[in-house]
Amino acid sequence: MTGKQFSSVWLREPRKATSPGRSREEIVSAALELLDSEGLSGLSMRKLGAKLDAGATSLYWYVANKDELLELAYDEVFGEMIVPAPETVGWRDAASAVAYSMRQVILRHPWTADLIGRLAALGPNALRVTDQMRRSFSLAGFEGIEIDYANATLTAYVFGMTIPEVAWNNSVAQGQIDESSLRESVERLVADYPDLRERVTASAYQDPQAVRAMCFDFGLVSVLDGLEARLVR
Repeated sequence: MTGKQFSSVWLREPRKATSPGRSREEIVSAALELLDSEGLSGLSMRKLGAKLDAGATSLYWYVANKDELLELAYDEVFGEMIVPAPETVGWRDAASAVAYSMRQVILRHPWTADLIGRLAALGPNALRVTDQMRRSFSLAGFEGIEIDYANATLTAYVFGMTIPEVAWNNSVAQGQIDESSLRESVERLVADYPDLRERVTASAYQDPQAVRAMCFDFGLVSVLDGLEARLVR
């Protein structure tokens, strides 16, 4: 079976604006506002046209479809990530900075969690982040395909920790979960497990956001320690 032929907005030169004040940058900025406020389901060419006071048809001068618009918005988000030069700060600090920044960017733009693994990140900002991360692991001493393995390990950790956090935040924001009643229920259900009961009722767990941040920090240091240990061997 032959799959659908790959296409991307990045495979052609951007078209010039057709009217004063209307540009691809303006369209992407408006799309980001819609995505941040309403999520993926809230973005449509019709809504975007109305927001820009332009017909949806005119937007197709810049993008062939909604997927291309998402590509542009997705790459704009990658541009917010901090990517220090590993040659200046060292490979571990560079990798850490990217990981922390990547988590914050995903939390700030929760709709991106639904695009990870579904939409190819091939824009200039995404490629810059990827290149800097590969340079970090190359500087550390990894070689060949292991540079890609190390890179994939770090990004998988960030995604694995952050995507469930986004899902939880969305559920709370949409009123699907009441945190106080959930806590009471969990405390009752773990009553026969003293260690679990102690952890659930610990004062540290009264601030879930702080716990998630500390958990992310613990795991990130552990991942980097493990990668460094492989180099020592």
